[in-house]
Amino acid sequence: MEWFERIAVAFAIGLLIGVERGWRERDFAEGTRVAGVRTFALIALLGALWGLLVEELDTLLLGASFIAFSALVIVAHTLDVRRDQDYGITTAVAALITFTLGVTAARGHLALASTVGITTAIMLSLKPLLHLWLKTLREQELSAAFKLLLISVVILPALPDTGYGPWQALNPREIWWFVVLISAIAFVGYFIIKLAGARIGVALTGLLGGLVSSTMVTLNFARLARQHPLTAPLLISGIVMAAGTMFPRILLEVTLVNPALLPLLAAPLLVMTLVCYGSIPLLLRRASHSAIDVRIPLSNPFELLPALKFAALLVAIMLIARGLETWLGNSGIYLLAAIAGTNDVDAITLTLARQSNNGLAPHVAASAIVMAAMVNTLVKAGLALYLARRAARPVFVIFASAIAAGLVGLLLIGERYLP
Repeated sequence: MEWFERIAVAFAIGLLIGVERGWRERDFAEGTRVAGVRTFALIALLGALWGLLVEELDTLLLGASFIAFSALVIVAHTLDVRRDQDYGITTAVAALITFTLGVTAARGHLALASTVGITTAIMLSLKPLLHLWLKTLREQELSAAFKLLLISVVILPALPDTGYGPWQALNPREIWWFVVLISAIAFVGYFIIKLAGARIGVALTGLLGGLVSSTMVTLNFARLARQHPLTAPLLISGIVMAAGTMFPRILLEVTLVNPALLPLLAAPLLVMTLVCYGSIPLLLRRASHSAIDVRIPLSNPFELLPALKFAALLVAIMLIARGLETWLGNSGIYLLAAIAGTNDVDAITLTLARQSNNGLAPHVAASAIVMAAMVNTLVKAGLALYLARRAARPVFVIFASAIAAGLVGLLLIGERYLP
């Protein structure tokens, strides 16, 4: 009964899209809607029947049936426009898609038909959210989205996938993929913060801000803590939350570049995350929740110049890492990780994760990544102490505890993984 399964899938797709369209137009009077639940289900069945018939008859009949159905939809849409002056063609297009999905299911492509059907229903249901998003979207944000698509969809596939330079260490496509990855994480973090709004609270602002830049959160909140002593514990909790978010971000980057390192990195990084996150309730108990503007100053979500600067930094670190490994062995890798960690953990994380795919011992790469994260954490503690003075003392204690816990996490990996 294979044909029964195909008909059932087509019918389910028609019902799914019909329910969404019917709910959207539920306040319309009976008989004034172009199509509702029953109509979309019948459209899918019509397409399924033609799809089954075409297996026995000429394919040209399927084309003729689609043209005839399209003409029917156009006539119905024209009459609808004359009645209520609504020029939207969403329902008409949805009807044509439903017919086509019915045919697709009937021809045996059930997974394809189901996927497109569900995607269509989701897109139809997102109208209010998408329209609200477009109203709040700024020109520079739209431009940033197009630029991100340019570097990922257009430029990335066009770059050569081969090594160049000393030690063949520079792969243009791989380097640009890292740039796209970091840019995309920051881009998503930017819009999460924007959509969440200014009332999300200090801790959550720190959590989301850590996706963009934990250093930026530290600088901003430390200044505010000095200006508003009564809210300092609250702001310190945001700094700790942002710093704690850096460690899962590192794990995400490694997952996308070299998942084999995760068993080595999970223990130390997750332990440091737990120490940071676990201290938040203690800080909040001492906090005064008086009103304060804790919004992170958001700049453009993506610009080409910072992306090119990151690419240049990545190239430099890749060359230096390969050179130090060649000349100084593992000691050179640890030295570079410590130096790079004072400024940025993303570039050194991506470099070492990649290099561990090309000969660098996994335990060396993992240990160096953890070292860079620890150094970066110490730098943030120093920035907080410098800007917030006494109010930031808990930051130093918590970060020192996190680093100590991270060292224990490295030991938990096992002696056979230690350098």
